[in-house]
Order: sequence, then structure tokens, then C-alpha cells
Amino acid sequence: MAAALISLYFWKFLLVSCISVASAQDENQFIYHGFNESKLHLEGFSNIQPNGLLQMSNSSQLTKGHAFYPYPLNFNTSSPQSLSFSTNFVFAMVPVNTGGHGMAFLFSPSLDLSQALASAHLGLLNSTNNGQSTNHIIAVELDTVQSVEFKDLNGTHVGIDVNSLISNDSAPAAYFSDEGSYISLDLQSGNPMQIWIDYNGEERLLNVTLAPIRVSKPNRPLLSTPLDLSQILLDTMYVGFSASTGILKSNQYILGWSFSRIVSKPNSQHPPPPSLTPSASFSPFAPQPEKSKEKGQGPIIIVFPVVAVFAVALITISGAIYIVQKKKYEEVYEDWEREYGPQRFSYKDLYKATKGFKELIGKGGFGKKISHDSEQGMKEFVSEIVSMGALRHRNLVQLHGYCRRKQELLLVYNYMHNKSLDTILHSSTRPNLNWFQRFRILRGVASALLYLHEEGEKVVLHRDIKPGNILLDAHLNGKLGDFGMARLYDHGSIPCTTSLVGTLGYMAPELLRTGKADTRTDVFAFGVCMLEVACGRRPIEDGNINLVDWVIDCWKRGCILDVIDPRLEGLYVEEQMELVLKLGLFCSHPNPAARPNMPQLMQYLDSDAKFPDTALDSFMISVSTANNEASENVISFLALLGTSSSYTMSTIDSILVEGR
Repeated sequence: MAAALISLYFWKFLLVSCISVASAQDENQFIYHGFNESKLHLEGFSNIQPNGLLQMSNSSQLTKGHAFYPYPLNFNTSSPQSLSFSTNFVFAMVPVNTGGHGMAFLFSPSLDLSQALASAHLGLLNSTNNGQSTNHIIAVELDTVQSVEFKDLNGTHVGIDVNSLISNDSAPAAYFSDEGSYISLDLQSGNPMQIWIDYNGEERLLNVTLAPIRVSKPNRPLLSTPLDLSQILLDTMYVGFSASTGILKSNQYILGWSFSRIVSKPNSQHPPPPSLTPSASFSPFAPQPEKSKEKGQGPIIIVFPVVAVFAVALITISGAIYIVQKKKYEEVYEDWEREYGPQRFSYKDLYKATKGFKELIGKGGFGKKISHDSEQGMKEFVSEIVSMGALRHRNLVQLHGYCRRKQELLLVYNYMHNKSLDTILHSSTRPNLNWFQRFRILRGVASALLYLHEEGEKVVLHRDIKPGNILLDAHLNGKLGDFGMARLYDHGSIPCTTSLVGTLGYMAPELLRTGKADTRTDVFAFGVCMLEVACGRRPIEDGNINLVDWVIDCWKRGCILDVIDPRLEGLYVEEQMELVLKLGLFCSHPNPAARPNMPQLMQYLDSDAKFPDTALDSFMISVSTANNEASENVISFLALLGTSSSYTMSTIDSILVEGR
């Protein structure tokens, strides 16, 4: 079944690879167009197929495979120049159902990796030695499953690992075209892809470049990471590959491999690896010789006029189609945008990738009105979008860039398999979340908010925190997304926000009065989310804001268990549930000064600090009175607008637009 998923040109590759042989000159330079004569050191599930293909894993669960060049490489770690190397290999991953986990190119001091684990460990390390400097392992991973424990940024990425599965640097699988466009790749497409790994010992710089097999090596690498290999490599190292599957599985192949390095020539140039692509015996795209015609040229002369007429008609029709298509995908591209480089996606690529925008996660207004006639305003907004794209946290949905066409501004995020927390939490058809999953989601989003508020170069206000903007990956990990309303400002300064944006029910009382947002308004919204996750009820139901008041009332009457989502069926950790309810109330306190900040909130969630129970009684009285006043104000506000409570306030058109 898995083999049937391989594309036609992959099969062509298999056929031509079977007739090619390996040529390995010495430890400093070798090339394999196929692996039949390679004599590689193989372990685990790795094997060389009769057609010369190196298979690293099969369609079984929890497998691992290793393949090493059979001879050790001798390094002089006291000479940085001698550590320089370049390698190029072609690989393909053919998924079985969803597919996983991945493979890695690595240097290892030993051929024995029998203690390494499969699944997310990629056959490189295990839970005991992961992160230890004594490993002396450097790897470039091609990972297809996001692992929260290793802080993976998404589900299909390239990472540079030093003695640990937590990558020193990583990026979503993609490449840069000669025009500077950022083009995403699916590592599990089943199609062959090339990767180049180049290390410059003098500059102590490791470059990793990825591309489809039809594309020559891009000028711009995907990763360019400062790294001192003299602190990692030993005098004797082995070079090769590792791969693994988990519960998710795939067939993983190496189709060809070349490697070269400098030994000890201080003034010599670093030679490129022997090329894998020009050889007709290797490339599946080499032109095939046409069969000579045994008959005369008469038939060609007779049909030529017909062919000519047909060609003219075809050219005319093609030209018309081209003009229509060009108009369809026409977009504005101004000179100032070039400084933002790959963050700009083409409308045509997005249109095709989403099947005509039929596969959008959501749509809606942004928290800032931008006119396409205002170059400065658009430039500032795009600058903020690009800055947010640089944010990296395992509980943030990765923002990759934007697209601008006519009056549309499109933001491009990672795809989330399980859509939003709101979708699952309030669905009557989808399986319910258990308490462990709910608490993990809340804790993850709190960690993301701590990063946004405290740990980045700038403070990032999200301004629209709600379950609809908490997205869930394939493993139900919570990731905060939708930064269309977010704002950045310097630490220690006062944010300049005067527009009323957000979603009613999650908007702090002071925000409704002044329109001014800060980190405390984000905390308020997260507090409401905590109560919603614990209770399984929206903050606004039947036109009344009653969730906070209802929780307080039940607590005061001694029937707090009545607020817990009955779908949990009593299966929860009582201490955690009580903590979430208390924190939800404190975060949603109408007095901003009374709310905890995110560092305090994380201390409570991680049990690094004990929640102050003594303050709860006085808090109940003050918060109940204030929330009643706030509820009346918002209900009046809704009546004035004449709309339902499930709407998001934005300044795009100075009206309420549907929330995402």
C-alpha cells in the first residue's frame, strides 16, 4: 500500500538507481549513486534493496535503522579548517496513512546506537543521555512529527541537533527560489528531495539547504547557524544516517549520497561534494533517446499543415488562458516589501494550496484599519506581521508570512489538524477532551503568554485570547494563534492602543470603557478561558454574561462541583480543577491591579508557588459586585448595537464583524 503512494518520477528514480554503483575513493570524498556495492554498516531495519536503494525504515511501528559509511573519519579538532565538510544526499519519505517520524544525517563517535530510541528520538539518543555533552553527536534532522517534549516548532521541519533532540536551530521545511520566494515543502510527499549540508570550519558556520530534486541548489540556505564543531567532534567519528518510526510510520529512503572534506590544507578552498544530479545514470529526468523512425518522411510532410494550424490555434488559446490567469492572480507588489523577503507569499500559490481558499482555518477583521492607498500604514503593519513571524514558541502557531492582493490581506500559519479548542470543547459530535488534555492545553497557552509578555525582545499583546484562537495540533497540544489584532511595544513603555478590539465576554471591563489594552487585559481574557475550559460553558449565553458570576455564586453556596463540565464524568484531579477555577476567577477580576501577571500565574500552575487561599473570601465579595456592574454595562452595549454576543469588535469597518 505504501509503495503505491510513491509518485511516478520516484519510481523512475528507483529504476535508474538500480543500475548505478557506488564509487568511494577514500574517507575524505565519496559518492554513491546507488548502494548495491557500498558495503555500508547497517543496523536495525535499514537495508539495501535489490534496486540499490537504501531503505532506512519500513511500514512497521516503533522501528529504527542506521546506516554508516564503513570507515571512520579522522579529524584534527585543533585545526578549524580541517573540520570543513560538504555533503549532499537525496531522500524520500513515503507515509503510511499520516506518516512519521523522520530521519537524520549525523556524526557519531560510535557505530553502536543500539540504546537509542525510536519514535521522536529518531534513533539518535534515549531519555537518559539526551542533552548530555558526552554524546558528541551532531545531527541534521528531517522531522515529520511535532514533539512537544523536544520543543519542535511544527510537524514537518529541519533541525540542527547538538547532543540533544532539542534543536539548536530549526525551520519549517522549505526552500528559497532564485527570486527570493519562500516555498514550503512537504517532507512526506513521497517525492525525492535533495539536501545540502555545508560546514565552514574557519567561519564556524553550518548551512543547511533543502530543495525538490528538480531544483538546483538554492543560493540561500534554509538554516545558517554559527557552530563550533571543535567542541563537539572527536578525533575519530563516523558519518551516516538514522531513521525511526513510532505509532505513526513511513517508508524512508536514501537514494544517493556524496561527501567531501578538507584534511589539512590551511589555504585551500573547500571542495564541493561530488555532484549527484548531472549523471544520466542517476537523474530520473535525464532525456531518453527517441526511437528512430523506420519509415520515410512522407507522413510528416503530409500532416505538417494540419499540425501547423493546430499549433497556431493552441498558441492563441494558451495566450488567452495566460492573460485570464494572470489577471486572476494579479496582486500588488511594492518596492518596499522586498526588504521583508520570503515573508511575502504569492496569491497564486496560496490559491492553489487551499483549493481556491476552500480550506481556510478562519477569516475576519484585523485590529488595525489599513488602506492600500496608505503606503506608510501598510508598511508599518507588514513590519509588525514580519516581527511576529520571528516569534518562536512550542505553544504558538507559527506565522510564516502574508499575502496582499486588492483589498485582501492574508496571513499564513501552520496547519492545525484538530482546528480550535472552541470547536472541540463545544461540539456535540466530536469526542470530548478529558481533564488531562484540558489542563495541558491551558498550561501550554499560559506558557505562550508568558513568552509573549515577558521573554521576547518586545512585549506582544494578543488582544483576542479565546478558545476559538487556541488551535490544536494532531496531538491535541494547544497553540495560541491568530495574531491579526496583536500589537508590539517595548518593555517598560506604555502601549498605544485606543481601538476597541477583541471578543465580547473575554474583554476586560476597563477595555470596554477606554479601549486601552495592556498585558492585564490579556490576562483577563485568559482567565475567562480557564473557567470556560473547566465548566464547558461559554462566557456569554442567552445574551447574559453569567459565567464568572455563576462560578462565584456556586462557590459561595458550597456547590462548586456544579460548575464542572458534566462531560468529564467526575474524572479529573480535584486539586488541579480547584486551582484552575480559582486562577480563572483571579485573572478575570474587574480590578486590573488585582490580577496576577503571567510569571505568577505560571508559578501557580506549575505548583512552584501556593495559591493564596486566605484572599479568596474578600475577593468573592469585591469581584461579584464589580462583575454585576460590568455585566450590566456590556448587556447595555450589546442592546445598543443590536447584535448577538458571539461577535468580535474590530476597527476594520467600525462595526462588529464575525469572530474567527
